[in-house]
Amino acid sequence: MPVKFTFSSPLMKSWLLIHQSHRLLEKNEKKVFAQFGITPRKHAVLMAVKSLPAPLKVTDVAKWLDRNPNGISMLVDRMEKDGLIRKLPDKNDRRAIKLEITLKGETIYKESTKAIRKLYDDIFRRNFSEEELQTLCSLLGKVQRINLKIYDPERVNEELQILDV
Repeated sequence: MPVKFTFSSPLMKSWLLIHQSHRLLEKNEKKVFAQFGITPRKHAVLMAVKSLPAPLKVTDVAKWLDRNPNGISMLVDRMEKDGLIRKLPDKNDRRAIKLEITLKGETIYKESTKAIRKLYDDIFRRNFSEEELQTLCSLLGKVQRINLKIYDPERVNEELQILDV
């Protein structure tokens, strides 16, 4: 539940609203993905496996998702046990493991993506004009770039991969 106070300062109010909106969006996403027996992180891994070119390694997924490779590796192990993805040995590198999505993973990915898209439509498309969405994207992109510049200056000019999901 959002806190029952706000700030008069636009600076602090912006900070509060961004954090509250992020937490509420995460809660809604978790609720949607739970219907399919997955988490937002598992969906993100499925999206990476679907979007990145094969052969795909755990480190590729971690880099694409901007996550720790060890954390993604443990998540991939759980996803393999769930029957969502398959780990295959890399013929060229005995230490490397290639990933591919299973039929079960493909089905869950398609159905959960459709459901999460409906959530985003309910939140954004039904409540904002196209112009407002463009403005929101522009402002949040600016916040993202500024934060990245402070956190990791070398990555500021990194190219973004555009997905048509």
